[in-house]
Amino acid sequence: MEAEKHALLTLHLIPKIGNVIIKNLVSYAGSAQAVLQWPKSKLLKIPGIGNHTVNNILSREISEKANQEFEKARKANVKIVSYLEKDYPYRLKQIPDAPPLIYTKGKFPPEEKKPTIAVIGTRNATEYGKKLTEDIIAGLSPLDPVILSGLAYGIDIHAHRNALKNNLTTFAVMGSGIDVVYPAAHRTTSEEMMGKGGLITEQAFGSKPDAFNFPARNRIIAGMADLVVVVEAAKKGGALITAELANSYDREVAAFPGRVNDTYSEGCNKLIKKNKAHLVETAEDVLYLMNWELENQAAIKQKVIDLSSFNEEEQNVINTLLQNNRVLPLDILSIKSQVNLNRLASVLLTLEFQGIIKSLPGKRYQMV
Repeated sequence: MEAEKHALLTLHLIPKIGNVIIKNLVSYAGSAQAVLQWPKSKLLKIPGIGNHTVNNILSREISEKANQEFEKARKANVKIVSYLEKDYPYRLKQIPDAPPLIYTKGKFPPEEKKPTIAVIGTRNATEYGKKLTEDIIAGLSPLDPVILSGLAYGIDIHAHRNALKNNLTTFAVMGSGIDVVYPAAHRTTSEEMMGKGGLITEQAFGSKPDAFNFPARNRIIAGMADLVVVVEAAKKGGALITAELANSYDREVAAFPGRVNDTYSEGCNKLIKKNKAHLVETAEDVLYLMNWELENQAAIKQKVIDLSSFNEEEQNVINTLLQNNRVLPLDILSIKSQVNLNRLASVLLTLEFQGIIKSLPGKRYQMV
């Protein structure tokens, strides 16, 4: 496996070769190692492969560069993971242009069973956008999701910081080398992320954050996510590219609406108008969209509500509703909670005033 990874890295480091060509080469030869061993005449018969690429493939200089890259990774505590390994993110592996290998630093890989949500948006986030980011991450935190973003100014860094604030796993997908944190002002946050998440890139050590790297970065964000949430976006920009990619990968996309004349709501409104994103306003909208609500809502309520602030009877009523699909008729609620009917009416009224429950027709009660 290590020999094959070394061969893949050698191909990956060839200038301007691209993921599609690498996979095409491996497909024809049967393995990356075989590609490096094939003679020039045989390699030239592969469609799309010219003299310049073949000379690079056979270059000892590129192979030596791969050795140096592995040594840099070892010293920097960076993992290089190929798409042939079990640690490679399974969602990312499903997309047609997935990178053959990625560089990772921190706690990797993310847990597969956790919902993975990309929260993205403009670099010029408004207070409205920042507040939406805070609210959506706090509201979804009981799910214990993985939060993805791009470490950029604006919505991205706000998403990472709020994930950390809520003790969530968060990964930044970078458009530069793993050793080139961009922007440098976010280095401290990137270091804080290492405890439960970390950094991901497909770029080699020392790669600068050149503009052409970011659309490629965006496809990794879209490919790794179950859901892409666009908080704020202008009518053009990286967030819309990520949303378009997510749609092409059959990922769900959601967007927050904004006022018609707001510059950084134009992109979101456009996505919604063209049916390329679901309109969401709250965490509950996300739960409903993803069908996470039915499976997790009771657990979410259990975590969100601090039962210690309620008396014993109130706790019994809350727990009973949580354990019974959250809706019960008055008489059944009395029996199950072991609170007599006369006393129950007062308890329910108190909880209703506090916004914990609501009454329904037919003397039924439900958790809000």
